[in-house]
Amino acid sequence: MAMKSYVPPEQRPARMSREDMDALTSPDIKIHSAALLAGVTNVIMQLANAPVGRGVVESKVESGNLLKHPVKRTRTTLSYLSVAALGNAEDRKAYREAVNSAHRQVHSTADSPIKYNAMDPKLQLWVAACLYKGWEDVALLYGKPGEVTEEAYQQGAVMGTTLQVPREMWPATRADFQRYWDETVEGIEIDPEVRDYLMKLTQLRLLGPRVGRVFSWFSEALTLGYLPPEFRDKMNWYPSRGQQRLFQANNKAIRLTSRVTPNSIQVLPFRLLLEETRWRRRTGRPLI
Repeated sequence: MAMKSYVPPEQRPARMSREDMDALTSPDIKIHSAALLAGVTNVIMQLANAPVGRGVVESKVESGNLLKHPVKRTRTTLSYLSVAALGNAEDRKAYREAVNSAHRQVHSTADSPIKYNAMDPKLQLWVAACLYKGWEDVALLYGKPGEVTEEAYQQGAVMGTTLQVPREMWPATRADFQRYWDETVEGIEIDPEVRDYLMKLTQLRLLGPRVGRVFSWFSEALTLGYLPPEFRDKMNWYPSRGQQRLFQANNKAIRLTSRVTPNSIQVLPFRLLLEETRWRRRTGRPLI
């Protein structure tokens, strides 16, 4: 299938068909391998939005529970990023159908303190915005000058259009995105049960008490280091001085290695995940 080129917002139709949305490409979004280190941080940002957080905490889809199935759930999330940013129309369609099969089971009940539905495009827009913001933050830390362009932002819409977010819902410009982001973050109040879930995740309690005690300090240092200050304030959770020094040393090392590491190597983990997803499709294995 021929790759579609970037179309400025003012030249786009008011609505795009599902076929056109699936065929969107993102050649200017360079996925940095360092994004793997900021994975938990992105989960915190997503789940900080109360309906999204309650949907995860209350979900009856046990196979997607990060605390019970950390390896599988992490693979699913990273595979989604690979499909959205590097895949073709067929990859996106197949992955969307797989995710939808799980999302249809995630909705609030009469006992839920907050109403939510995982198929809600507005909630999926927030998740997509977090994925894009995570890419942008990593690119600003470790990427080349000028990598965060308006064109790259526009093509970041694939993070949402791969699921149920219509193309026209993606903020029209990077400035519009910043306004959407600031307004949404300002209104966030983190649910106490969700906060406890996120702390368990960050402190690696999912790996058991012994492993968690050994590595939780390092996990917190990286997670809180990448976490934007406004989310730290809402979590009331801050890194220690030692953790700040570790994060700064981590950044210095990654910047040095990024300068000499070809992009083909940096993106390799995500390309391998994309190929694994395609293998699962060919062999009839579940994608998520």
